[in-house]
Formats: sequence, C-alpha cells, structure tokens
Amino acid sequence: MSQIKFLFSILFLIFFTSCIDSKVKKIDFFEIDRDKYSNKLEGFWLGQSIANWTGLITEMDKIGNIGEIKTGEFYTGDDWGGKDQPSIWTSETSNDEINFVFRENGEMWGSDDDTDIEYMYQELLYNSKEIVLSPQKIRDAWIKHIKLEEENFLWVSNQKAFDLMNNGVLPPQTSDPTLNEHYDMIDAQLTTEIFGLLSPINYKNALKMSNLPIRTTARGDAALISEFYVIIHSLASTIDLNEPLDKELIRISDFASSILDKNSYSFPMYEFVKSKFKSGITWEQTRDSIYQRYQVDQKDGYDITSRNLYCNGCFASGINFAASLVSYFYGKGNFKETIKIATLSGWDSDNPASTWGGLLGFIHGKDKIEKIFNKSMSSTYNIHRTRQNFKNNGIDDFRNMSIKGIEIVDNVVKKTGGIVDQTNNKWIIKN
Repeated sequence: MSQIKFLFSILFLIFFTSCIDSKVKKIDFFEIDRDKYSNKLEGFWLGQSIANWTGLITEMDKIGNIGEIKTGEFYTGDDWGGKDQPSIWTSETSNDEINFVFRENGEMWGSDDDTDIEYMYQELLYNSKEIVLSPQKIRDAWIKHIKLEEENFLWVSNQKAFDLMNNGVLPPQTSDPTLNEHYDMIDAQLTTEIFGLLSPINYKNALKMSNLPIRTTARGDAALISEFYVIIHSLASTIDLNEPLDKELIRISDFASSILDKNSYSFPMYEFVKSKFKSGITWEQTRDSIYQRYQVDQKDGYDITSRNLYCNGCFASGINFAASLVSYFYGKGNFKETIKIATLSGWDSDNPASTWGGLLGFIHGKDKIEKIFNKSMSSTYNIHRTRQNFKNNGIDDFRNMSIKGIEIVDNVVKKTGGIVDQTNNKWIIKN
C-alpha cells in the first residue's frame, strides 16, 4: 500500500508541474541524492574544521586602530606563510606560521565555538525527532552541555545568554537588549548555519528551524545577518557545478541579502562590499575601505566605534559580516583562496574562515576537499574539548555526524511536504 501511495505521489507531481503554463512561475521539485549529500555533510565538518583551526592563528591579531591606516595595521596576502603576530590578548609573537592546519589520520580535531554548538543543536534535533526546538529544550541543552565554570569557550552574547539561562531565563528573552547588552555581537552566526544544511533548498523552513536558536543570542541586524548565512547554506544545494562557481555563489548571496535591513547597516554593507569587489580593486583595498567606512567614518548607521566597546567591538556581527564578504567574493569558490583571505582579513578571523570553510566543504564534498590538499585527513572529532556530557566521552567522527544529519533531513523533508524515496535513495523537495 505504501508503495502504491508513493507511486501515486510521484505521478501527481509530474502531472501537476507539466500542467502549469510556461508563462506562470513553475513549482519545481528538486531531487537530491542522499549518499552524495552525506559526503557533502562530511565535507562541511571537515572544511569547517580546517578553516576554523587555520583562522584561529590570526584571530584578533588585526582589529584596526581608529584613524589613518598605517603600514602593517592589517595583514595582506604577502603575510601568508609568515609568522603570526600578537593578538589583542598578548604582546608576544608566537612561533606559529600562518598556514593551513590539518589533523592527520590517527589525530583528532578539537571542537571550538565555531562548531560545538552546531554539533549540540544537531544532536538535539536527532534525539528529539523534532524540527523546531522549544525554548525549554534549548535551555536544557545549553545547561547540560556547557560548562558553568571557565574555561567554557563562550564569549560575549553566548556567555550572557548562558548566564541568563542559569538564572531561569528562556530564549528568546536571552537576547533581549534590556537583558543582554551583547545582542549585536557575532555569536548567533557561529551556532546556526547548520540549520540551512538540515533544510536543503527549503530556506523558508530553514529560517523557521533557526529562528529561536538565532534569537537565543541575537537581535536586529545581528539576527538578520545570521539568517543571511542560513539561507546561503540552504540554497547551496541549488548550485549548479556545471556553471562558474563564483557566479553561482553571488546568485545565492544576492537572494539571501533580501533578508537584510535596508534601513539599517546590514543591507548597505552587503552592497558596499559587493560594489568594491565588482570595481576590480584588490581584496586588501576592499578590506581597508570597510575599515574606513564602518569603523572610522561610521557610515550606514554602524555606530560601534562611538560606543567605546572593548577592542572597538571586534566581536561585533557587523564588521565581521563585512570581512566575511571579502573572502566570499574574492575567493570565488576556491577553497584554499577563500580560507587564506578570510584568515588574513582581520578581526574575528576564525569565524568567517569557518563559515566559508564549512560552506565550500559542503559544496565540494569531503572527497574533493581531500583531493584539493592531496592528502587524507582525520575525521575524528572531540566535542569534549569545549563541551561536556556527550556519549562516548565526546569522541565522534564526521561520517557518523553526517549519518545523523541525513536522518534529520529525512525528518525535515517528510514534515515539510517532500518525499523520501528510499528505493532510489533520494529526496524530492518542493521549492
């Protein structure tokens, strides 16, 4: 009986789409191979880990001193392969080389704040079989898996939200500007991009799934910027790899930019960085122009500098959003080049690097990422480096993580009007 229902559903979809007049906007049904998607999810975790640990080398090294840009104030492409310079936390130069970081087979990738809460949300979705998390479930997961004492690898808005949760406050009140003064920092972006991959193509549902997790720590432009990243990750499944990847990336980011606020700084910021890229100047010149426009001149209502925050708001959502767009546009879909530029662009450099490392890792897939570097890499992941109370003493691997992701997508597809075709191992997703 279930097979007959399935065949009837397929025939109905074919008949329905064929009967729509070509002049009317078509309802498209996308097919996604589940096995290929699994390799893409492995690529997401591997690419994000490479980029995260690479970007950490230069995190907070270059945040801009308000005033005229001086030589050496920011990294340039010539600094790749050179020595890491002091960050805001130390005056000492490390012995680290600014270069790609790998974990060989037999070694272990450690979690960091760019991957660990995404891991936590995936586990929560997998175990609960729900696709929209409740405020109580989010709070319970944070309390269970995040250490109360330092070092707990939380910063600014995440830390404040966690403090509020421990005092009985539930999301989204944990990002209420009257309770959480860090509501416009970068935190939500790091923790929610995965929701786009768990609702492929159906970005509207991805926004529903991520709405409360985003607003656990963000409001205003910071929340909208986080949604921008979620949409891009959801629409990554629409990319045609037979077309130039740089153009495909701009296509989906242009679409995602419609979520941004045209009456605040986020949309003008997107348009500004894109215009600089289109003008043909170097990525370094575009990065410098971002510093001048938003940190020095405070254009488009971006007023972080006037607020006299620690490190001039180097953790802020806005300036790091602009910096991330530099590597997104100039990297043109090339994994190595994108991560290089993100690592050298400044501010909270590990975050844009991780974002695009995960996205491009997903687009290319795990096998392609290893081919790019001509090496096999570890897929073992230790969530207990930063979090706690997971199974197997926190030791997991990207393959297992991707299998869980596939089961979550199965659940999402079923609950949003799509079809899981087990016979042909495909999803049929309504756009």
